[in-house]
Amino acid sequence: MLITIEGIDGSGKTTVWEALHDSVDAVFTKEPTDSWYGDCVRTSLSDDAADPLAELFLYTADHADHLARVIRPALDRGDLVISDRYADSRYAYQGASLAGVVPRPMEYVRGIHQPFTRPPDATIYLDLSPQTGAQRAGASDKFEQADHLAAVQANYERLIDHEPERFVRIDANRSPEAVIDSVERTIEQLV
Repeated sequence: MLITIEGIDGSGKTTVWEALHDSVDAVFTKEPTDSWYGDCVRTSLSDDAADPLAELFLYTADHADHLARVIRPALDRGDLVISDRYADSRYAYQGASLAGVVPRPMEYVRGIHQPFTRPPDATIYLDLSPQTGAQRAGASDKFEQADHLAAVQANYERLIDHEPERFVRIDANRSPEAVIDSVERTIEQLV
C-alpha cells in the first residue's frame, strides 16, 4: 500500500512523516528525493528565474526515478510505503506555476504523469490556510509565498473533489502532537 502525505508548505508534512518513523513499520520516502535528480529540483527552488516548464520536467524526472528505484520495488515486496509529497504535489504546485504558460496547467501536468506514475492508495491531506502556511514555512522560496500557496491550495481542493475517496483531510491548524495522533489513527484504519 502506498500512502502519501500532502499539503501546502508549512502544513507539517515533514514533521508528521518524521514522527511516523517511530510508530509505523513502513518504507519512508519523500519527494524531492535525495538523488541527483532531487538535487536539481532543490537547486531550481532557489532560482526565482527558473523556467516553470523546465522545473516541471526536473520534478517529473525525480518522480520517475523515485518510482523505479524505491516505490515499485518496495510495493513489489509487499511493504507499506509512506511518502512525504508525491505526484499530487506536482499537480498542485506545478499546476499553479504553469498558469498562463500552458492551457489547463493542472490537467497538463497530470497528463504527463498518467502513463507512468503509480497512484497512491490513500492520501493524507494536511489542511492549513495559505497565510498560516507561509508564516510557518518562513516564505523562504518562491513556492512559500501566501499568494502562490493559495493557488496551490485551490489545486489540492480540485484534486480532492475529483477523488474524495482517496483523500483523508486532517486539520493542520492544531498542535503538532494532535495532528500526528490523527495521522497515526488514520494510518491504522487504512492498513
